Amino acid sequence: MMFGNTIQTLERSLNYSSVKNQTIANNISNVDTANYKAKQVVFKNVLDNELGNQFEAKRTNSRHIDFGSNSGAPYKIMTNQSTTYNHNGNNVDIDKEMSELAKNQIYYQAVVDRLNGKFNSLQSVIRGGN
Repeated sequence: MMFGNTIQTLERSLNYSSVKNQTIANNISNVDTANYKAKQVVFKNVLDNELGNQFEAKRTNSRHIDFGSNSGAPYKIMTNQSTTYNHNGNNVDIDKEMSELAKNQIYYQAVVDRLNGKFNSLQSVIRGGN
């Protein structure tokens, strides 16, 4: 395609931002739920680096799925089990969640603007530069 992998990268960025927004909204909606633990979206490569790639699957057949493959989304949703902020066992920090929501909205809008710019360029080329 004309833009190389740019459109696919922007699509993945929008998907990431959408999942992050859903995760934040879920955390906010459960701010008063007893024993609810906040979730966050993290990139797989960051998680793999933290774990030191210490897990290795043994494949006894070439048709078995390789656990080390990078298929699927480049992010994971992780639950923070290590903290408790409220007396009911909940660990949602509403100020942190609102801050993350605002940052994610700015990120999402920037990606949408970039995608619009790519399509406007394509439209300009189709029209002959007018």
